[in-house]
Amino acid sequence: MVWTGTWVSDRLGIELAGDDELRGLLGLALRRNPKRAHLLVSGVLGKHVPQLPSVVHGHGVALGRRVRALLGPEEAARAVVLGYAETATALGHAVADGLESAPYLHSTRRPVASVPSAGGFEESHSHATSHLLLPEDPSFFDRGGEAGRGPLVLVDDEFSTGNTVLNTLRDLHARHPRDQYVIVALVDMRAPGDTGRLAAFAEETGARIDVVAHARGTVRLPEDVLARGLRLVEEQDSRTSEPLVPCAPTVAPVRLALGWPVGLPDGGRHGFTPDHRARLKQALPAMAARIVDGLGGPEQAGRVLVLGFEELMYAPLVLARALEEAGLDVRFSTTTRSPVLAVDDPGYAIRTRLAFPAHDDPADGPGERYAYNVAGGGFDTVLAVVDSAADTPALHAPGGLLAQLATAAPRVALAVVPAHTPAPRTPDRQEPPVLPAPLRGPDFSSYEPDDVGWLLQDLSAVRLEAPVEEREEAVQRGGAHYAESLPVEYQPTEEYQELYRDALAGSAARIARAVGTVTELVLAERSPRPVLVSLARAGTPVGVLMRRWARHRHGTELPHYAVSIVRGRGIDANALRWLAAHHDPADVVFVDGWTGKGAITRELADALAEFPGFDPEIAVLADPGSCVRTYGTREDFLIPSACLNSTVSGLISRTVLRDDLVGPHDYHGAKFYRELSGSDVSRNFVAAVEARFDEVADAVDQQVKEAASADRAPTWEGWAAVERISEEQGIHDVNLVKPGVGETTRVLLRRVPWKILARRGAGADLAHIRLLAEQRGVPVEERDDLPYTCVGLIHPRYTRGATGADGKAVGDA
Repeated sequence: MVWTGTWVSDRLGIELAGDDELRGLLGLALRRNPKRAHLLVSGVLGKHVPQLPSVVHGHGVALGRRVRALLGPEEAARAVVLGYAETATALGHAVADGLESAPYLHSTRRPVASVPSAGGFEESHSHATSHLLLPEDPSFFDRGGEAGRGPLVLVDDEFSTGNTVLNTLRDLHARHPRDQYVIVALVDMRAPGDTGRLAAFAEETGARIDVVAHARGTVRLPEDVLARGLRLVEEQDSRTSEPLVPCAPTVAPVRLALGWPVGLPDGGRHGFTPDHRARLKQALPAMAARIVDGLGGPEQAGRVLVLGFEELMYAPLVLARALEEAGLDVRFSTTTRSPVLAVDDPGYAIRTRLAFPAHDDPADGPGERYAYNVAGGGFDTVLAVVDSAADTPALHAPGGLLAQLATAAPRVALAVVPAHTPAPRTPDRQEPPVLPAPLRGPDFSSYEPDDVGWLLQDLSAVRLEAPVEEREEAVQRGGAHYAESLPVEYQPTEEYQELYRDALAGSAARIARAVGTVTELVLAERSPRPVLVSLARAGTPVGVLMRRWARHRHGTELPHYAVSIVRGRGIDANALRWLAAHHDPADVVFVDGWTGKGAITRELADALAEFPGFDPEIAVLADPGSCVRTYGTREDFLIPSACLNSTVSGLISRTVLRDDLVGPHDYHGAKFYRELSGSDVSRNFVAAVEARFDEVADAVDQQVKEAASADRAPTWEGWAAVERISEEQGIHDVNLVKPGVGETTRVLLRRVPWKILARRGAGADLAHIRLLAEQRGVPVEERDDLPYTCVGLIHPRYTRGATGADGKAVGDA
C-alpha cells in the first residue's frame, strides 16, 4: 500500500523519522496557509480522513488509560482534562473516558457573552489562532480537594513544536498553578530544541511535566519548504488538478430525531463531567436505534459516514460508535475550518474536498468550510450531525453543506444536537452563582429523564401530609395556606381504578387530538423551537405529551420543565431565573392541563410582570372557561389524568411553599412518592395517548386549519359563570367554586366538598365524579344551565364540627 505522504515527500523533500508505526498514523498534505507548508494528516483522529469510530475512540481511550496508570488511581481521581479546538476535541473527550473520573473541557473559538473567560492562548501556526476557555463551572481548574489542585492533562492531536502547549501552560499556571501536568498527543514530533523548552518551563515553575504519545518522531523540513510549498499549491491550483464538485440543488435531507437527553451538554465546550458521561452512555443505544430506524435499517442505510461539525466531534463520534455496535458499516469524520489542497492521488492524504459557507454565524465572520475525503468515499448515506446553533438557513441553502453532501452520496440525513448555553453568572453575592439543575427521573419522578426536568427541590424526607379536614379548616380560618401542607394521597378503590381505565380507553383519541392541536398551534404561532414549561403538576402530563407529539410528528426534541405556581403567592421566581439563564424567555411556553375560571391564568400574568420577556399566555389541553387563545379544545370533558393524583403525574406531590422549608434562593418543594410505584400509571397514561397520534393526525391538521382562521380571543365566560354560581349558592367566594371536570375531581380528592353541580345528561365523563361523591357522601345536583360539565363546591363554612359522625361532608348546611 502506498504511504499517503509520498506525493508531498517526493516533491518537497519532507521526511518523517521515528517509530515504525508513524507512517501508519500519519500522511501528508499541503496547507493553504502562509505560516506552515505541510499538514500532518492523522488517519485515526476522525477529522480529515473517515475512519472506523471504534478506532478513533479507541486510540483516545488507550491514551487515557496510560495517563491513569502514570498518575495512579488517587491522582487520576483529582485530574482535569483540557483538549484543543478544533481538531482534538473528541480526542480529549476520549482521553477523559479512559481516565474515567475526570471532568473535561476543550478550548473553543465560539465566544459566549454570558460566560467569562477562564483563560486563553494562541496557536501561532493555525489559520484561526485564538483559543478561549469558557468553563460553566468557574472552579473547573481548581479541582483536587484538600490536597490542592490535581494534575492537568492537556490533549492535542500532535505535539509539533510545543508552542501551543507552552502558551497554554504559561496562561493557566499563572492563574491556577499546580504541581503536575501531563501532555498527551497521538504523535510527539518535537525536535530536540523544542523538548528543551518544555523542560526549561518545568524547571522554572517546579512542576512535573510528563508526555504520553502513541508514537514519536520528527519532521525533517528543507530550509525553503514554506516558499516551495506555497508555489506548489499555486501550481496545482493553476492546473485545476484539485477535483471540482458541482454545486447541488437545494435538498431536503432526512431529518432524524435523536432523543438527545434534555439538559445534557453537547460536548466539552463549557465542561463535561463524569455524570454527563454516564448519562450519555446510558442514552446512546436508544439514540442509535432511532437513527437506524430513521435510515430504514442497516441494509437501506448501506455504507454510512457520520460527519461531525468542527468542534462538535465527540457527540457524533459516540453516536457513530453506537451505530457500529448496532451492526452498521460506518465511518466517522468531521468538517473543518482548515484550508487544505486536495490532490486525487493514492500517495496524498487529502483526495477530495467539499467547500461550503460557514453555517453557524461564527464570531469571526463568514468564511469557507470544508469536508475532506467524503466525495469518492463510496458512502451510501452521509449523516451530518450539527448542534442547534448551526442548524441555520445557510446549512440548507444551495451550495451549503447539505447540498454539497448530496453530490457525494445518494442519501443525506441530518441530526441536530441541542447546543448547550451556560447560565450567566450573577454578580449578586446574595444569590447562588448557579441555581440547581432540574431534578429528573428515576431519582425524582417516574417519568423518563428526558420527558421532564423538575425545577423543584426534593422534600420527600419531610412529613407534610395532613388530613383533608384539618387542612380545610386551617385554610378557611386563615391560619394556613393550602401550599404549606399536602393532603393525604387518595388511594383509589378497585372500582375507581376500573373507572379510570375505562375513561382512558374511551378518551385517549380525544386527548391525542387535543394534544396534537395545541402543540401544532404552539409551533406555528409561538415559537418553532418552544421550551415547554408545565405548571406542576396538572400541566406536567400534558407537557410530556406535547413533547412526545413534537418528536413523533416533526422529529423535534423540545425541552420540557415543570415549575411551581401557587395561587396567591405567584410563580417560583428562582425557576424563572434558571429558565432565563438557559433559554430565551421568548421561547418559553407555559403549559397547563385545563382552565377552570382562569385564576391561574391571571396569577401567571401578574407574576410575570416582574420578569420581562416571558409570554404569560398559557397553552392548555382544554379551555372550557374560555380564558386563553392557545388550546386543544374548549370542551369540558374528562381528562383521565385528572382522576388521580401523583400516580398519574410521575409520583410527584403537589408543590409546597413554606418559609421554613423554602428559602429565598430555593425552588419550591415537592415530594416523590416512591412507595406508590406499584400503583403508578404515569407512563401508561402517556403511552396510551401517544399510541393514538397517527390515528388522529388528519383530524389535528383540520382542527389547526380551522383554528387559524377562528376568533379564539378569551371571553372569560367561565369566570362570569363562577361569580354567578357563587352568589346563587350563597357562597360569596369564587375561590370555593371549582368549575370543570378536572377541578371538580380535585375538590373531591383534596378538599372538603359541599355539593356537586352536574350538567344533566353528562354521561360517562362524570362516572368517576359520581363514584367519588357517593364515597364521600356528597350530594350531586343535576342542572340544565351549566356552561361546564360539572362544578365542584367547597364547603363554605367548614369546621370539623360541621361534618357528621362518619366524617362525611354535610349536605345543605
